[in-house]
Amino acid sequence: MIQINPYTPGAGVKPGFLAGRDNVIESAEEVLAYISAGQTHQSFIYYGLRGVGKTVLLNEIEDIAEKYEYLYEHIEISENDNFKIVIAQYLQKVVLQLSNMEKAKEKIKNFLGLLKAFTFTIEDFGEFSFDVDAISGKADTGNFQNDLTELFLGVGKLASDVNKKIAFFIDEIQYMKEDNLEALIASTHRIHQKGYPLVIFGAGLPKIAKMAGDAKSYSERLYNFVKIDSLSGPNSKSALIEPAKNQGVYYTDNAVDKIIEITDGYPYFLQEFGRQVWEYKNGNSIDVASVDSAYEKFINKLDDSFFKVRFDRATGNEKLFMFAMADLGKGPYETSAIAHKLKKTQPQISLDRANLINKGFVYTTSHGYLDFTVPQFDKFLTRIRR
Repeated sequence: MIQINPYTPGAGVKPGFLAGRDNVIESAEEVLAYISAGQTHQSFIYYGLRGVGKTVLLNEIEDIAEKYEYLYEHIEISENDNFKIVIAQYLQKVVLQLSNMEKAKEKIKNFLGLLKAFTFTIEDFGEFSFDVDAISGKADTGNFQNDLTELFLGVGKLASDVNKKIAFFIDEIQYMKEDNLEALIASTHRIHQKGYPLVIFGAGLPKIAKMAGDAKSYSERLYNFVKIDSLSGPNSKSALIEPAKNQGVYYTDNAVDKIIEITDGYPYFLQEFGRQVWEYKNGNSIDVASVDSAYEKFINKLDDSFFKVRFDRATGNEKLFMFAMADLGKGPYETSAIAHKLKKTQPQISLDRANLINKGFVYTTSHGYLDFTVPQFDKFLTRIRR
């Protein structure tokens, strides 16, 4: 029998066994069920470091939303996106899922009229692709918070009128500009007040909890902020053992313990190590010798892809900043200590610090302290300096 490698490292790729996230998934399903029953409920934002499986969770919850017959769209924000254009495009997409409902056609036309008027306020939007008359006076004020609220009210009422539910899954939410995030929170607030069947599941780096708090003081009442972390010991073991077991392959206890120690229980790292160690199994067994043989290949794979693709986005000064962090040992890192390492003042490094935060390399853990958003990035930086 061919033993297929069951490990799936990759951005957002569901692992062979999704370990340690049952409570998170059950809470999300509860929200979807409540809204399906006509009740309002808080939306969710999941935050954590790179590689902990936030996108995997969004994809899993999307499958549940489909089971509950939600209309949904997955939105991935990139660093240079104009969120106004993005949300207009996805509102259009989700509404067009209703286009085969005869009773919804006039309501859809009215909503598209609102949306068309909104697009006139966006520079570089291009042509609106539907031949409807713009409905002025509501979503075209040029104040994005007002306009997005009107659009959400419009699509929420439309969904309610035709007995449908809508869910937006917004990934990499930390790339939203703060005023856009503020508009999203305010719009969600109004939807909650009206009881319309629209919910948002977002995911991003740790800084989004602070961003949301800064944007609107009541954001914690509208969103459940859920930290997604590395897997605990038992769940780390399950993430490794269960996919292999389905192929008739078993780990020794010492092998499992060593992999968990190397990976710190981060889901992406566990999948990558599993992928590599599979090639060094002894028959139907993976032992410490297998782990030792796979270690260098595992590190090289991370360095050449997971780490390097991020490192290459940094400027020369930003790289020097991060090298200084790594030279200080394990984080979090005091900003004053980084400046001292660079032989500069804190004001002199403030621009690089801000750019690294905006690019998603680092985040503030507390006042005056930073850490990497990528697990074990300090070890990678130390390796490439040798």
